[in-house]
Amino acid sequence: MFNATVLTLYPEMFPGPLGVSLAGKGLAGGLWGLDVRNIRDAATDRHRSVDDTPAGGGPGMVLRADVLGRAVDAAAAPDDTRPRLLMSPRGRSLTQSRVAALAAGPGAVILCGRFEGVDQRLIESRNFEEVSIGDYVLSGGEIAAMVLLDAVVRLIPGVMGKEASGVEESFAGGLLEYPHYTRPQAWEGREIPAVLTSGDHARIAAWRRAEAERLTQARRPDLWAAWRAALATKKSPDR
Repeated sequence: MFNATVLTLYPEMFPGPLGVSLAGKGLAGGLWGLDVRNIRDAATDRHRSVDDTPAGGGPGMVLRADVLGRAVDAAAAPDDTRPRLLMSPRGRSLTQSRVAALAAGPGAVILCGRFEGVDQRLIESRNFEEVSIGDYVLSGGEIAAMVLLDAVVRLIPGVMGKEASGVEESFAGGLLEYPHYTRPQAWEGREIPAVLTSGDHARIAAWRRAEAERLTQARRPDLWAAWRAALATKKSPDR
């Protein structure tokens, strides 16, 4: 079973949105587990201090390596095989393939940063992988951790219901997802594309593929270029 341990200064933020809808049902049903730890519990002074001024000067505060080290060690034993993830804007971008790999694994230990960041020595000594959910900065890693967990948990067998629900969606095959329609047939003068009500499954599949390609090329040229390159590699005769 996928078990997530989250280290945060604000444990009251969890489970938050992870406690409702499909993720919440899965959590209540034991399909995945969530253990939230308060970093301040690892502080040793009477003020429960967790941060200090940055070495070399500069604004803000930095989360201390000694406090975080004790928090991590209390939450995960040395033989814990779960990946250790630090939510950070300087990390590698979270992708659907990474999400799928995490969902197939035993879980994750997720550290939510705050202030100016985390002492680099903690990142190196406890083997944390820095992960980013986008090119912007949040107040802390908690919301980013929720995004990561929501993306992962929905892929756990039994959480989404129909297993096919996660197959034909954005990024699953390198392309953005095609447009969706449902009843009524006509709405405010707009009709459902005729091909979708034709009953011709081959034509429908071709239309959806063409629409996915069109949207990806227009909206995400980076994904389009990568998908085209991967397609060319597959077609190469020496492969």
